[in-house]
Amino acid sequence: MRNKGKRELFPSALEDARAAELCIPSPQTLSPSYRLAYMDHDFLLKDELRPVRLQLELLKPELILKEHKIDSTIVIFGGTRIPEPKVAHEKLDDAEAAAGKDPTNESLTRKAKIARSVAAKSKYYEEARRLSSLISKTSKNSDHFNFMVITGGGPGIMEAANRGAYEAGAESIGLNIVLPFEQKPNEYITPELCFQFHYFAIRKMHFLMRAKALVVFPGGFGTLDEFFETLTLIQTRKIKPIPVLVFGREFWDRVINFEALVEEGTISPEDIKLFQYVETAEEAWEMILRTYNVL
Repeated sequence: MRNKGKRELFPSALEDARAAELCIPSPQTLSPSYRLAYMDHDFLLKDELRPVRLQLELLKPELILKEHKIDSTIVIFGGTRIPEPKVAHEKLDDAEAAAGKDPTNESLTRKAKIARSVAAKSKYYEEARRLSSLISKTSKNSDHFNFMVITGGGPGIMEAANRGAYEAGAESIGLNIVLPFEQKPNEYITPELCFQFHYFAIRKMHFLMRAKALVVFPGGFGTLDEFFETLTLIQTRKIKPIPVLVFGREFWDRVINFEALVEEGTISPEDIKLFQYVETAEEAWEMILRTYNVL
């Protein structure tokens, strides 16, 4: 007798789920306990099922990315509050106008000061957009590598990076996270590669599982978290070293004193060499290409 494959011997989960819908309603079949476990929404959301949800959240993007044959990514992190220059300067004009009408109002003066700072950093939106375009255009025309841009999927620098790939006619990935306030994926992510996460930890794993380089732009707590976690993983040899390129030395020198960490003895002088500062998209892309002996 011919040895049948497993899929022929046993009905699939989908087939059984459809068969279960055909059962005759009764007090027994209408009871929640009768539902197939994998079709029971209330059951899957129980606190005790957290380990299963963690596994599902790891596995779903993994399978989809494998189906799309994606194995090399360039990760781009950066602040959600850094818009494109046009928008940033419009907000600056509004803030300065409001402050000018009431110079004694400290709140308005502070808002104008912050708006000036954001407008100055809006140049990084264009750098992220251009870098992503360089990555995407070069990868599309290369026989040696195929890097794909991956971001956190939100606004600001993340939008700029997905936008650069979109404008180059390339796909890009967005890893969104559920937040307690309204948020949505930016419009430039390839829809089939737009994911939503509940767990920050699993999301950060997916950022690095295929990463060939990490590019960090100015940002807030989220950017700092992702930046320092990557440095920690490289420092402790939990992942192999990859280029970590940090845009805007002036910003980073102001907000983080890395030299002080060395002087305090909490990191080694060599640890500062785990990343490099860059200022332009072209500089960053050249460093990545040199790392992989493409130039």
